[in-house]
Amino acid sequence: MGGSVSKIMGKIFGSREMRLLMLGLDAAGKTTILYKLKLNSEITTIPTVGFNVETVTYKNVKFNVWDVGGQDKIRPLWRHYYSGMAKWMRESWLKGARLMGIHNTGTQGLIFVVDSNDRSRIGEAAAELKKIITDREMKEALLLVFANKQDIPGAMRTEEIKERLKLKDLIETNEKGERRERIYYVQPSIATTSDGLFEGLGWLSENIKALPQRQTR
Repeated sequence: MGGSVSKIMGKIFGSREMRLLMLGLDAAGKTTILYKLKLNSEITTIPTVGFNVETVTYKNVKFNVWDVGGQDKIRPLWRHYYSGMAKWMRESWLKGARLMGIHNTGTQGLIFVVDSNDRSRIGEAAAELKKIITDREMKEALLLVFANKQDIPGAMRTEEIKERLKLKDLIETNEKGERRERIYYVQPSIATTSDGLFEGLGWLSENIKALPQRQTR
């Protein structure tokens, strides 16, 4: 009974649950970002071999964040994570997600973290990002790019990150075959101080509200 009431109240007041993948090259700062958002504290991290999962609630949205390792040997496994998310979303929908107003059965959001000081690998990051967002399981996902490590002198700024990742060239095709620019946002960030992190979640929270309507027209 209590659970049903919570769901109904959540629907009335616009509550949402969003499942996110956080990807990026190794040493970009993904795990530091995750635990700054979750614990508001800096932790000592080691290269993530598998994944970390945490839930962060912000602006009435519960973000289930999967932080997956970015080492080159692990990257071929990334697809299994977003394919698994699509399966989870479909099962949730069958169990009653329709009551909550959830119509999107794929991955809802991708957080891609870039080391803004690593010019030598920005091309590699762009290639990996392209592989992800052109996969059919990711075609409807919002894209948030954290341009991390902005505190380092000489770090690439937002416009350069957009250009180097070729974000302005991103086009998505919906189920009707209509082509349009993908919804994305580049947020400057400093993971160790949490600068920009919650602003990024704020952008996701605003845009997730439009996803069901946008995808079911």
